[in-house]
Amino acid sequence: MEDNNNYYIGVHYQNSEKPYCFSTSDDDFKMDDMVVVDTPNGTEIAFVCILAKPLSTYAGKLALKPILRKANKSDVNNYNYNAMAAQKAIEITQDGIAKLSLPMNIISGVYNLEGNHITITYTTPEKRVDFRELLKLITPHIEGRVELRQIAPRDKAKMIGGLGLCGMSICCTTFLDAFEGISISRAKNQMLTVNIPKLSGQCGKLKCCLAFEDDTYTIEKKDFPKLGTIVKFDEGEYKVDSFNIISRTVRLANATRDDFKTYPLEDVKAMLDGTYKKKDLVKTENEFSLPDFHIVESHTRDVSYGGMNPDKQDKTHYHDAAKRDNQGNGKWRYQNRNNKGQKNAQKNNTQGNSQNAQGGDRKPRHHYYRPHRRQGNKPENK
Repeated sequence: MEDNNNYYIGVHYQNSEKPYCFSTSDDDFKMDDMVVVDTPNGTEIAFVCILAKPLSTYAGKLALKPILRKANKSDVNNYNYNAMAAQKAIEITQDGIAKLSLPMNIISGVYNLEGNHITITYTTPEKRVDFRELLKLITPHIEGRVELRQIAPRDKAKMIGGLGLCGMSICCTTFLDAFEGISISRAKNQMLTVNIPKLSGQCGKLKCCLAFEDDTYTIEKKDFPKLGTIVKFDEGEYKVDSFNIISRTVRLANATRDDFKTYPLEDVKAMLDGTYKKKDLVKTENEFSLPDFHIVESHTRDVSYGGMNPDKQDKTHYHDAAKRDNQGNGKWRYQNRNNKGQKNAQKNNTQGNSQNAQGGDRKPRHHYYRPHRRQGNKPENK
């Protein structure tokens, strides 16, 4: 049967996102299709997460087990029944943990397809918990054989899954098969700030990705001068304070650490060899320069436009703006309206005395500035 399996697919189990590969002779699979596979605990339901690919492209070292069959209606019904039974088993186990006051935290419970074996996973802050009394308490109320499996915090994150700071799924749920020991020395080797909360993953341990670039940093750091190397300048001696491998720059600091200079790595090497030549600053065409505002020096200070002497055509604009800002609070608007009212009155008087004969001498209506009144109820007229 296995000789006819020309394809392989990737599946993941319930409560886990890590893919496992199985061989198959059928390439007609869709995402999230339910299949039946063989495991050490018996047959289980798995979900397709990688579509069928030619078996010749498989690059893994482990031999592939075959897919038993696509899940039929009976398999789906057994799976749904086992899921409800597992939830009841978890509640029974949690009650037993509370009665015995054990330091255990239940993560999940999964039945196999036959329903004769349940695996309950848990975590604990202690290295080992004696749960023999717990098994005696819960086994009479749970169907099938009960297996309590303790997992580490990293295994818990691997089962639950999630997103890392990079925005991708965490590594242990995608491609990591084994966990490597991560120490704080790797963070120091990569010149990262030793901030444990930032360097820790969802499991509470140091991130596994600290090991991915550690060897690269070790190799690249050989090209840079050691920290504390003295570089001489005309104004004094500077020491190598830090460097950036990605941008390939070196930061220098003086003895009092109140002046810092940053140079490319090649320039610092030339300084140490004595072959460094200062680069002349040449103004390029794309360099930014301020436009000419036609401002002329003047020994006379005019407050209306800040002591500047602009062109005559712009003087009115500056004067009005300064006048408006100095008076403030909208007072200039009332004075402008007053001036307009006086001009209109003069025009009306020059047209004749016909209006004065009919309505008498009428003075132009003036608008005076009044400060803003406080809002409130007006007093009643008595």
